[in-house]
Amino acid sequence: MTIYNINFGIGWASSGVEYAQMYRAKLLRAISAPMKFVFLEFISNENIQTLTENIGFQDDEVIWLYQYFTDIRIAPTTYTVQDILRNVAEPVVRETQEGKVRRLYFDGHQNFITCYLKQEGEEMVDRAEFVINGMLVRKDYYSYVRTFSEYYAPSDNVAKLYMRQFYHEAGTIAFTEYIDGDTNLYVFPDQKFYSREAFVSYFFQQLNLTSEDIIVIDRSTDVGQAILQNKGDSKVGIVVHAEHFSEHATDDDHILWNNYYEYPFAQHTEIDFYITATERQNQILTAQFKQYLNAEPKIVTIPVGSLPELRYPDKKRAPYTLITASRLASEKHIDWLIRAVVIAKQSLPDLQFDIYGEGGQRKALQSLIEEQNAQDYIHLKGHVHLEKVYANYKLFVSASTSEGFGLTLLEAVGSGLGMIGFDVNYGNPTFIRHEKNGYLIPVDPKEDSTQHIVSTYAAHIVRFFESGPNQPHRASYRLARPYLTTDIQQKWQDLISEVLHD
Repeated sequence: MTIYNINFGIGWASSGVEYAQMYRAKLLRAISAPMKFVFLEFISNENIQTLTENIGFQDDEVIWLYQYFTDIRIAPTTYTVQDILRNVAEPVVRETQEGKVRRLYFDGHQNFITCYLKQEGEEMVDRAEFVINGMLVRKDYYSYVRTFSEYYAPSDNVAKLYMRQFYHEAGTIAFTEYIDGDTNLYVFPDQKFYSREAFVSYFFQQLNLTSEDIIVIDRSTDVGQAILQNKGDSKVGIVVHAEHFSEHATDDDHILWNNYYEYPFAQHTEIDFYITATERQNQILTAQFKQYLNAEPKIVTIPVGSLPELRYPDKKRAPYTLITASRLASEKHIDWLIRAVVIAKQSLPDLQFDIYGEGGQRKALQSLIEEQNAQDYIHLKGHVHLEKVYANYKLFVSASTSEGFGLTLLEAVGSGLGMIGFDVNYGNPTFIRHEKNGYLIPVDPKEDSTQHIVSTYAAHIVRFFESGPNQPHRASYRLARPYLTTDIQQKWQDLISEVLHD
């Protein structure tokens, strides 16, 4: 029996889906359930092992679609600059380095290799670009051996990718991908696939799935059909990670599903189970399946994450301290939090706000902090493992208007923080009890002005520190207890047993 968990890509600033998978991996390891985490997107900037290890996956748990058909293991990068030079006939005449980028020059006009090092000051190379006469001709990618190469040809004075070759450990070619715009051709020694969908289908066929296997699909866009057509006798489940429908576009007769879930919901007769992270979403989805599809599929509630223990502060929590943690993405509305804290600071001069996470909005948020002259009390702290950090703070704040579960909310209540967030499905009502451990703020982003939202949020921050609620930290710990790891492990064990033996 193997549980295959299906995702697309992974990066340094991973989304809640990847973190949900990481938590699941810990739970499944604890009950000795064999598992694989499958990544279907093409990943090139770094060795995928660097990214999967960073979030907490073990190497033997990872399958990458593009490496699956080779005998190269998922493993750390150990290939060095010297390993590259062993396969280069010409001597290096000059060398430069800036940060993690080392450039090796050869005789002739604009002939050089650019090496992208794993770490500055080390010799390990993630990838290298080969330039001849000023034109990019090839990129090589490495782990402990060369894993694949990309080949380029000049087109309108730019380098155009036309081919990738994927290798075995010995350097022989496992398969080749030809690229022409949006067209992909995959050539194996014994067959060809004329689309990425056919390539993905072939992968699932090669897994040789049986009735003892379970496929847990975390993302299915454009691959759902390939999975269902090639699942064999395995059991298939869909994890619902976010809001699954549009409330504003739904009436008594029609529902507008989130397009990420429209296909797997429509194919409910082929799906053995659905997983929601909260009981509230389970109840809503169950009623909607019955109303709009006249269906009663198996829907189970299993929290995305769990708490190995409740964490208590080593010393008294620092007064007037706030924390938030998330991807620095526009939908998290961290700019609202910054503006709200600036307003609240006028009433609470000792207020300090730390923002943890990375993402595309970092530069804009830093500019906003500087624009508000708030550098002394609002800080971008970057990506940090927060297990032992939360308990240093008094209050956790969230401005997201849509959460499927809210892993950071769970971690925050597990460290006893007070909580403030918007009264929206699903995470906030799960972990915030209004006037018990914090406040749920009514919000309608389509109707409320940003100024109104920000000023209302600021008022609740001030209210929290000046007048209550009474014993918010104790209330958060009570909310957190049902999410202890042993309880969530049992939920997974029960699901596996039920699905395989129905």
